Amino acid sequence: MSELVVLSDNKNLNDKKVKIKSVSSSPKIFITRNSILDLKARSKKHALQEASNIAEKEYNLNSKKCIETLIEREKLGSTGLGNGIAIPHGKFLDLDEIYAIFIRLSDPINFESVDGMPVDLIFTLLAPVDQNSNHLKALSQITRYFGAEEVRKNIRGADNIDALAAILMEAL
Repeated sequence: MSELVVLSDNKNLNDKKVKIKSVSSSPKIFITRNSILDLKARSKKHALQEASNIAEKEYNLNSKKCIETLIEREKLGSTGLGNGIAIPHGKFLDLDEIYAIFIRLSDPINFESVDGMPVDLIFTLLAPVDQNSNHLKALSQITRYFGAEEVRKNIRGADNIDALAAILMEAL
């Protein structure tokens, strides 16, 4: 299991880390409380741009660089896994931890998913270039948990960020 760390609303990244769950041999994943619930995205690119904007604000990652990296990864093959889930991800020199951004869309969008179905749950994963093993472990963990129908149902039903954090804490 991964260690999920939900970040508080403080401005200083070092002050934002609030440990939620820990398993020593697995990667830490830091996720912002400034996730978006019910974004009205027009397209995959728009959703990725919103994630990149949050990455800049929360993780001091250049949004232009972030969107370029995420789009380049999508060109290799869609990160739309099926069942309305997408896990866009990329590796960055500017990061020293694995960070995540969660977006729930108000209306599903085409994400070129493997099952051909539109996506409404997007879990963006941003990893340091030098943490390939942890990046893959985190992707595997997230994929496994979002594969559970009960988890997807609970996430879709969360009515606020605190409820979402509790669901993610339990799932991851």
